[in-house]
Amino acid sequence: RIDHFLGKEPTLDLLVFRMANAMFHPAWDRHHIASVQITMAEDFGVEDRGRFYEEVGAIRDVVQNHLLQVLALVAMEPPIDTSARELAEEKMKVMRAVRTLEPDDVVRGQYDGYRDEPGVAPDSQVETYVALRAWVDSWRWAGVPFYIRAGKRLEVTATEVVVEFENPARMFYADPRAMRPHSNHLRFRMKPGEGVSLLVSVKGPGESIVSQAVDLRYEYDSGRDGPHQDAYARLIGDALRGDQTLFARAESVEEAWRVVDPVVAGAGPVRTYRPGGWGPDLHEDLRPPEQEHLRNATPSGGWHRPLLAGEG
Repeated sequence: RIDHFLGKEPTLDLLVFRMANAMFHPAWDRHHIASVQITMAEDFGVEDRGRFYEEVGAIRDVVQNHLLQVLALVAMEPPIDTSARELAEEKMKVMRAVRTLEPDDVVRGQYDGYRDEPGVAPDSQVETYVALRAWVDSWRWAGVPFYIRAGKRLEVTATEVVVEFENPARMFYADPRAMRPHSNHLRFRMKPGEGVSLLVSVKGPGESIVSQAVDLRYEYDSGRDGPHQDAYARLIGDALRGDQTLFARAESVEEAWRVVDPVVAGAGPVRTYRPGGWGPDLHEDLRPPEQEHLRNATPSGGWHRPLLAGEG
């Protein structure tokens, strides 16, 4: 099965970066990684696809395929070799280990005005936003939450993966004015402006010995290495050559459906959210069980705001 997400440069770097850099080998596990956040945000609505979207919703549209495949690349074990067969086998092991989602770990939302779109039912309960917490029940990832969110009519259009590392046992030199300590994290940005960055702490300028966060960054469109290949062009070329390295195997797709099926069938009513924000809010008037429902699908320190091209 062709999934253009698997042909994007930063998606491929999920493999290369972690496996070609020895410094990350011992840190890529539950002892050093606090959480993984996968975001696919769009600042536009369903446009003229209302009828189509009524049949799928956000979970079927992007979570079951694109974003769970990205999760598999983050969590997979190093393969014996880089053949298509071995890579597919390791991704398959991850998909088998992903715990079946439960309604309590999923929040569904619908942007205000969606029901007025052409082709949309006036009482539609289809989600245009979803946030969820997934677990990979393996030795390497036991207890590490994988957070996924995707939605339309959000603040920005951006797709990225953030791997957040644990903080040191004692936070020396932390900025006392910061709301929370700066944790090291890797960010793989798929759009806009494909790239990868590592956030680290260094001494800030001045007399005080206080740390500040800085990004060590590489941009794929910097022009230093020439133009990179379009994801669809790469995959079509691979298909013509018979190279299945970047293709999703049928068994992996079936496992992805096993993961999401319970929440596709019934994950509670959708919550309306205002366009231009970040989905449903945690309102004070919600009953305690509903508050917990929302918190489950939210990282403890909050979501990282996507880093857009050109931002510092």
